[in-house]
Parts: sequence; structure tokens; C-alpha cells
Amino acid sequence: MTEVTQESMDATLAAINGDMGALWITLAAILVFFMQAGFTLVEVGFTRSKNSGNIIMKNIMDLAVGSIMFWAVGYGIMYGSDLVLGGFFRSSPSDQGYFFFSATDWYNLFFQTVFCATAATIVSGAVAERTKFSTYLILSAVLTTLIYPISGSWYWPFDDDAWLNTAGFIDFAGSSVVHAVGGGAALVAAIMVGPRIGKYVNGEVKVIPGHNMMYGALGVFILWLGWFGFNGGSQLAWGGDDTIAAGSVIINTNLAAAIGAITALFLTWIRYGKPDLSMTLNGALAGLVGITAGCGAVNAWGAVAIGLLCGIAVVFSIEILDKKFKIDDPVGAISVHGTCGFLGTVLVGVFALDGGLLYGGGAKLLWVQTYGSLAYLLWAAFATFVVLIILKKTIGLRVSKEDEIEGLDITEHGTECYPEHISNDK
Repeated sequence: MTEVTQESMDATLAAINGDMGALWITLAAILVFFMQAGFTLVEVGFTRSKNSGNIIMKNIMDLAVGSIMFWAVGYGIMYGSDLVLGGFFRSSPSDQGYFFFSATDWYNLFFQTVFCATAATIVSGAVAERTKFSTYLILSAVLTTLIYPISGSWYWPFDDDAWLNTAGFIDFAGSSVVHAVGGGAALVAAIMVGPRIGKYVNGEVKVIPGHNMMYGALGVFILWLGWFGFNGGSQLAWGGDDTIAAGSVIINTNLAAAIGAITALFLTWIRYGKPDLSMTLNGALAGLVGITAGCGAVNAWGAVAIGLLCGIAVVFSIEILDKKFKIDDPVGAISVHGTCGFLGTVLVGVFALDGGLLYGGGAKLLWVQTYGSLAYLLWAAFATFVVLIILKKTIGLRVSKEDEIEGLDITEHGTECYPEHISNDK
């Protein structure tokens, strides 16, 4: 009979916890994968029916192209072992090279792939209804191959070579690593592509309503659900204390989303005289984006505070970008992901239980959070600008006026999502 020792029991328990952690990360990644459906529904619902097929194509290609490019190149850059330019980015891991083939870390590849695709998808909504499909495909490929992996390598490998990790930066699940990167890219793209025809006439802002808010609402529910995997899975382990920590992350995520929606609802009720549906939906997303950085570092009260502040910020950000700067963002992606990604990251410096301003940590963490998040925003904006300048001088950024009026479903893809419906939104 084999003698059972404490050492063998500990080894068995560690193996079980490891397997449970891999299972948890895989299930969480599947939830994040499903978020692509949520993004698609939000964008389709918030825009006109004549462009629905184009939006569906962009979202599925974000996932398809992102899966191939991140597997082939992006993962090797993000988790590379050879530092380039003082750690600004990494080259491929010396033990596997590009085209990821590791048998032991496959679940992390899958988890990071769906995060990468999320960053790319954020841009889709901001440039909806007027961008060339070919141009968008190229931008999505560059985002998932280079832009996201390079900046992701600054923090998430969690080693001494990641300069933001060494600085003490905290971004648990990606308010900046994912959302601020997507938001920064979306801002530059929306500016460079320009507004939709009829959006700004003689200095006045014209509302272009979405064709199906039920789709938009269903998309938000799917995203809210998927975020439990987005944030909870970022615990990267399951069992014992990790189970408790992941549970806390999930509760913080839910609280921030709930208070974000409530805040946007009452704020628009006060400002507009009626509670606004689209702003309320974006308020929930704002809370989700905002808490993503600090969901593992704050308590429930901190989560409520961050969600509330992001619910306020998203309403004013959408208004300012639209009315003051005339930046056309049909779904509010820049404000939800860029503004609230930055704000949520910075607020970790205020509400973090370890090092936060309100908990005796002084201003050090607040400063690190601020310049760290700005680094992500500026990098994504600069890199996207370079890519789009090249594309503008070669294949162009937007469709013709005639094609935009006709609708991108017909002119870009030769199909209709509503063939039996005679559209009046042209």
C-alpha cells in the first residue's frame, strides 16, 4: 500500500487547484467570447437598419482575424521573453517562437485572444455607417497583431520586465489595457473618418436614431453577463482564497454596472426631463468598464463609487464629444471605453484598499494610475493615427457619399439584413 504523506496530499491538492483554475479560465474565456454577440447587438441596435450586415461582418471579422493574428504573432509579442527598445515591446518567447504551440498554456492563449478581439471591436461602433470595410479589416488586423499586444506587454506578463507592473500600476482586468486602448483608437478613427452625412448641419447636431433599441438592450445584457468572465476570470485561479477573491470581483462588477445604469437614468431624467434609454444602457457599460481595473483592489463601497462616477462621466462625455467637438460616435464607444476606461483606472488610486488615497496611501498610486492609463490612451491613439494616415493615402477611409446614403449592406456586401422591409432610413 502506498503511504499517503502530507507532501503527496499537498501535491494532489495543488494539481486539483491547477486543473480547476484552468477550467475556470476556460469558462470565463467562453463568456468573454460571447461578448462579441453583445457588441454586435449594441452596434446594430444603435445604428440604422441599412448598415446592420456591415456591422455584423466587422464584429465577426474582429474575432476571426484577431484569433489568427494573435495566435500567430500577437501572443508572442505580448508575452515575449526578449525585450526590445528598453522594454517598450517584446519579441517572441525563446522557447516557442511565434505561432503559439505550447501544450500547457493554451487556456491563457484563448483567454487573451478574446480580450484582444474585444479591444478591436470597440473601434467598430465609433466608425459605424461610413467606413470602408477593407480599411476596417486592415486596422483590426494591426490592432490585434501589434497595437494591443505591444501595450499589453507593459503590464500583464506580471514580471519585473513589465515597466508598469514594476511601477505598481493596477489594472486587474483591463480598464486601460483593453478599454482605453480600444477607446483611444476609436477616438482617432472617428475623427479621421469624419461624421456621417446629415449628422451636423449648419453647426447643429442632428439625432440619427438607432433602428432597434431592443437589440441594443439585449446586447447590454449579454455584455453584462460576459463581464463576469471578463473580470472574474482575471483572477486566473480557482480554489481556496482564489475562489473567495473571484467572488468578490464578480460582486464588485455587478454593483458597478447597476449603479452606473441607475446614475445615468436619473441624471438624464434631470437634464432632459425624461429618463433616456440609450444613456441608461451606456451607463451600465460605463460602470462595467470603470470597475474593470479595480474590481480586485476595492471593496463593495469602492465599486459603487466608481460605477456612480463613471455613470455621470459617460453622459457628459457623450454630450461634449457630440455637441462641442462634433465627433460622431453612433454608439458612444469612445465615452464608454475611452473616458470610463481612463477614469476607472485613475480611481483605483483613490479607492484601492492597499495604497489608495482614501486608505492612507497618499498620492503615489493615484499618480501611477494616471500616467499609466494615459500611456495606453496615447499609444493607441498615435499608432492608430499612423495606420489610418497610410490607409487614407492608399485605399481611403470612407465610402462614397452615394454608397453611404444607399447603405453599406448593399454597397459593401451586396446583401440586406431586412430584405422584406422597405427601409425609410435612407
